[in-house]
Amino acid sequence: MKSLANSLLLLTVLAVTCPGVTESTCRGSEKSTEREKGKPRLTLARENNMLLIQGDHIPGGKIPINYLEAYCRANSTDADWVKHTLVKHETQTLSLNEDQTVLKLKCTVADGVTVQHTITAKSDEVDFHLVAHNPTKRRSEVHWAQPCIRVGEFAGQGASTTEDKYAYIKKSFIFLDGKPAFMPTRNWATTARYVPGQVWCPQNVPRTDVNPRPLNPDVPGNGLIGCYSGDNQWIFATAFEPYQELFQGVIRCLHADFRLGGLQPGETKTIRGKIYIVPADMDSLLKRYERDFPEHLKQD
Repeated sequence: MKSLANSLLLLTVLAVTCPGVTESTCRGSEKSTEREKGKPRLTLARENNMLLIQGDHIPGGKIPINYLEAYCRANSTDADWVKHTLVKHETQTLSLNEDQTVLKLKCTVADGVTVQHTITAKSDEVDFHLVAHNPTKRRSEVHWAQPCIRVGEFAGQGASTTEDKYAYIKKSFIFLDGKPAFMPTRNWATTARYVPGQVWCPQNVPRTDVNPRPLNPDVPGNGLIGCYSGDNQWIFATAFEPYQELFQGVIRCLHADFRLGGLQPGETKTIRGKIYIVPADMDSLLKRYERDFPEHLKQD
């Protein structure tokens, strides 16, 4: 009788805690929850103007981003960066949720344009959703903007730029001819108003409107740029739509700079972006990127 009573008690507990399922299924659910808790987790923080993507599994522990480094005018390829290209802005933190996975920012650009940013961290990616609006009665001159992503520590080269600041580029890639092309890529340019660095301009963007660093003559095969971690176990990659340029900079940084194209009075535009931090499987990353950015699928 005691055995029967114990069995009935067990069934009652299962009915309350896992209605409609068996004991084995219930225990499996608990294990599944434990596995979910064990997944890699990304969180967000913001310190001064730096957006920090954080995770215990990330080589270096975090990826810092100057977010945003700059809003820029057109006709910038051979222009003075400070006197012509740069448009002043301020970025305000609106909110960060309790588990540090959803960060909301607002940029106010000097010409009146506002840009609302919703940044969402998931297990292996960070999603960017931007809404740019021109509330003024005059056309905005802002054509593009720069998230400056610092990948030195991720690539195993450290954050300092005082020693061999370009060592990280050997682990960095764009796509040419449908394949990852590691830097320095073919036709590496060395002359520009400001050197060094390297810019790749997509087909639909005037080559007069990009960063005043050396402009590579090759058109990138898509809008993805990234690098391998120092131990070659992880890939960092990023893309935005629409994008203005891909850029390898001088602060151990990589850019997929997004395009605004100027906003007419009252006009609103949306921009979206991704940062991927995934195991080192380039084929899987490329398939995922192509699903997320079908607009970027084109031939060189």
